[in-house]
Amino acid sequence: MPIRIDSDLPAYATLEQENIFVMTGERASAQDIRPLEIAIVNLMPTKEVTETQLFRMLSNTPLQINISLVQIEGHVSKNTSNAHLSRFYISSQDIFDKKFDGMIITGAPVEQLPFEQVDYWDELCRIMDYAHRNVFSTLYICWGAMAGLYHQYGIPKHEVSRKFSGVYHSRLIVPTEPLLRGFDDFFPVPTSRYTKIDSQDVLGDTRLSLLADSEITGMTLAKSRDNRSIFMTGHLEYDSDTLSKEYFRDVGKGLAPSLPEHYFTDNDPAKPVRSTWRSTAHLFYSNWLNYYVYQMTPYRLGDIAGSED
Repeated sequence: MPIRIDSDLPAYATLEQENIFVMTGERASAQDIRPLEIAIVNLMPTKEVTETQLFRMLSNTPLQINISLVQIEGHVSKNTSNAHLSRFYISSQDIFDKKFDGMIITGAPVEQLPFEQVDYWDELCRIMDYAHRNVFSTLYICWGAMAGLYHQYGIPKHEVSRKFSGVYHSRLIVPTEPLLRGFDDFFPVPTSRYTKIDSQDVLGDTRLSLLADSEITGMTLAKSRDNRSIFMTGHLEYDSDTLSKEYFRDVGKGLAPSLPEHYFTDNDPAKPVRSTWRSTAHLFYSNWLNYYVYQMTPYRLGDIAGSED
């Protein structure tokens, strides 16, 4: 079954070309089922790219999904047109009187700033507090995961001596975890960040479960004990060439970035990149939607109650 998005979204044509099942509102309204309501708080600068990446992941299930794209009110986007935001996004204020089956809070290129110095931190905290009470399961990605762990549990992020850039293998810690059902014991995760979460900090909080980590990049995946908050510090949704584009962008700026690790063929940036994480990505998002959203959320959205934590 498809995700339901506006046919005018740039992502729509891309997904159709990839034979990914998307549908417009007219066709969706003819189906006698309750679709899942998923909100995406998109904090990434290249919003249209992130939209397509996440839509691609969410479409790989037998469920119909309505997507609400959410922007931070008062934050000026430098890389996405006002026309696009006005046409396809709602403000954070528009979600506060609604409930959602699921929410995704993306990463943002601000991880070197203290959380409180991010210009939209207060509003993001309001969104996270709202989600705690009104969203059945929230998936926090990369910096979003670090923000969620800090705001909800007081767990700090730690700066590292050099940027993590590349594809790093993470270790599966809980083999029976539904989020990781079908995963291999070690699985690849695209990563691009200057900070990490210490696995010991997560293990030290009884309200959380550590599900996967990396000896190099720290905590990869954790969840609240009630399954209502999921924290993923990597970017499984990344396209094959996302890290390559970041690398060559920084080269063009004269920043002399490190070559992304375990990524380019023969570590040669002149050679093609091959995705090693695509199947892992689809499996992860399908597991989240199936086990922690669809199978657990109340049929009546109004029945969603606050999280236990």
